[in-house]
Amino acid sequence: MRNNPNKDHEQRHTILIVDDNTTNLKVIASYLNELGFRVLMARHGERGLQRAKQALPDIILLDVMMPDIDGFEVCRLLKEDELTKDIPVVFMTALASTEHKVKGFSIGAVDYVTKPIQHEEFSARIKTHLALRSLQQSLQEKNAQLEQEISERKRAEESLIVAQKEITALNTRLKSENLRLEAEIDVARQIQTMLLPTESELRQIEDLEIAGFMKPADEVGGDYYDVLQQHGRVKIGIGDVTGHGLESGVVMLMAQAIVRTLFTINETDATKFISVLNRIIYDNVQRMNNQRNLTLTLLDYYEEKLRLSGKHEDVIVVRQGGKIELIDTSDLGFPIGMIDHIAEFVGELTIKLQSGDGVVLYTDGITEAENEQGHYYGLERLCNVVSQNWDKSSELIKDIVVDNVLQYIGNQKVYDDLTLLVIKQK
Repeated sequence: MRNNPNKDHEQRHTILIVDDNTTNLKVIASYLNELGFRVLMARHGERGLQRAKQALPDIILLDVMMPDIDGFEVCRLLKEDELTKDIPVVFMTALASTEHKVKGFSIGAVDYVTKPIQHEEFSARIKTHLALRSLQQSLQEKNAQLEQEISERKRAEESLIVAQKEITALNTRLKSENLRLEAEIDVARQIQTMLLPTESELRQIEDLEIAGFMKPADEVGGDYYDVLQQHGRVKIGIGDVTGHGLESGVVMLMAQAIVRTLFTINETDATKFISVLNRIIYDNVQRMNNQRNLTLTLLDYYEEKLRLSGKHEDVIVVRQGGKIELIDTSDLGFPIGMIDHIAEFVGELTIKLQSGDGVVLYTDGITEAENEQGHYYGLERLCNVVSQNWDKSSELIKDIVVDNVLQYIGNQKVYDDLTLLVIKQK
């Protein structure tokens, strides 16, 4: 047996030999086996057609002269069948006339080899046609892939055209919606500004030095703060409505009006005060068919005492000299407007103030203000700035804190309202 270094490479190729001469079959099959090919054999044309359809060989070696149907007819039938039409057919014949060769090529054969077979030439022709067959298959695969890509690209282009039309329609709607939202935001911003206590009102409070600040966010939230006074009593409220836009502004407006009403009728019971406020907000929110609610802390000041009630952010108590105490309001209330009855959740806490003591109130727009790296300003930073500057006036402390927050934010977008109240006992 010959030593063939390409045997492993060529083993993948299958060759079908169709010849009615048993001796020819065995000799050619033996030679091709030595070259490493997988060999199939058929002794007449009908069997050759069957095996070709079953095995789909890489090449068919076809004898011209056979008793049942000759090689020309077998080749014609192979080329008419979709399964076998692309398989290369090489005729093996002793007929060397030009007429026979022309006939063979005209019905689809790719080559002729003349019997008796010359092994070296035979091997070279087989390898050449197998290489051409591989190239043809590769080209067909690439063409099929290209056709698929073209088809997919056409579908993508059609989808893109549809999407562009939809985007254009959506952009038109979005522009209209943006105009409406801008108008709503402007109204909400004006509502927040108009309802803030004036500097003259704050100056009329004899025992307390109060400075307040509110900066609405780009989208406007629902921050609320107010300072009310009557009969020597002071009512201070700070809250934050969930969400943004006009609906949050409306809920904030309702809260301000209800607090002012209950304070005006001299309702001093904290549980009743907050329960009534909650029930009205809850009913109105249900009527509005939205899910807005707010956290709210109320402070009642009278004769150097602050009574706290309601759930909001931690209250910063600052003693003379800048010592900080944090009051957790979680056990003093429940979000307003979330459920219909909250009396069982309302608690109270009293803080005694000395001269120079005070409290700092804020919304989470301050503590959750983000810098350009996405880090929060934080409660600890706020406490440090307040503590370090507590010897100054409320107004100056307020300005220092606000400047520090805005400097921390830098060019980052302001996502939430910034609200701050600084209150000092005179």
